[in-house]
Amino acid sequence: MSDTQPSKPIQDEPAIYEIRLKGHLPDRWAGWFGETAIDLAEDGTTRLTCPVIDQAALHGLLKKVRDLGLPLVSVSPVELGPPTTIPQLMLGRK
Repeated sequence: MSDTQPSKPIQDEPAIYEIRLKGHLPDRWAGWFGETAIDLAEDGTTRLTCPVIDQAALHGLLKKVRDLGLPLVSVSPVELGPPTTIPQLMLGRK
């Protein structure tokens, strides 16, 4: 028998989620979401873009959304592309 536990993947960076709500979030609630970017769209929806460290934090965030009383339209992870690098020639190096 082995005493080793299955290793869990270590997440260096929080995942980014976009949460869309029907209706505009009143300004007084902006601080309630911490590091969340809030965008009030012209179509009458609110887009919350927020870092989420794990699934428990995502569920906590969704509970806050529920408590607002605004209908939930969607929850989507934001796919971040690989970091771009500047070619050596652009840096003046050969």
